[in-house]
Amino acid sequence: MTRVVLSEMVRLRRPGFLIGWFGLTAVFAVLINVVMFRVSSDAAGPTDGPGVSFPTVAELLSSDGIVAGLGAASSMFGVIALSFWALAGAADYSTGLIRVLVAAEPRRWRLVMGKWLALAVVTGAAVLVALVVNVAVAPVAASSAGLEPSAWGTDLPTVLLGAALNLYLALLVWGTIGLALALVTRSAGVAIGVGVGWVLLLESVIAAAVDDIADWMPGATIAALATGGSATIDRGTALALGAAYTGAALAVSLWVQTRRDITD
Repeated sequence: MTRVVLSEMVRLRRPGFLIGWFGLTAVFAVLINVVMFRVSSDAAGPTDGPGVSFPTVAELLSSDGIVAGLGAASSMFGVIALSFWALAGAADYSTGLIRVLVAAEPRRWRLVMGKWLALAVVTGAAVLVALVVNVAVAPVAASSAGLEPSAWGTDLPTVLLGAALNLYLALLVWGTIGLALALVTRSAGVAIGVGVGWVLLLESVIAAAVDDIADWMPGATIAALATGGSATIDRGTALALGAAYTGAALAVSLWVQTRRDITD
């Protein structure tokens, strides 16, 4: 298994792949802080946007406000993670490399788990990028919006670690779903399209039509996981649902990879 993971890491460390992933993560971390503080300081109060949930001014001024951007844009970070996990999963089929990999490692479940573990490591690095950029930009954005968050810095290590862990767990769920979609469809484009369409459109429509299931849907539950719980979903429930979605997506990936005719 170690050799499989290392093999995946060699391919994942391509400059274009990492720069794209980390670059988009950094851009969204900057944008969410600039927009979040500007909107929250507006007289009309904060309003939510597609894939984004803005905190209130009181939440921004609390000790957790310095990392509020990570939770506010967790769905957008999730789409980025889903996209690059899907690209990594579909690339084996689009390049024909899957035949070589299966010949070298006939136990196909190891190929799936090795890829999952390697992508989990890179996802951790992406979370670190988001955290560093967020902490660097948040004070500037708060100052430009005329806010003075005096509570920032209180119990800072715990705040930073908790926010990073919550976002990491949320991105693992998004990424695993992206990998499953890519392996089922053998197309990164289809997987990314489904992910973006779900976050920005479909889930909102379904939630509006059937309100009873809104809190159980992937977007809502993973967003709650990224913020350590919400008003309607506590952290324990979010963790359990996140684990269920991850397990289901991983099971689909394993089933497809082990059953599919690779020569097709």
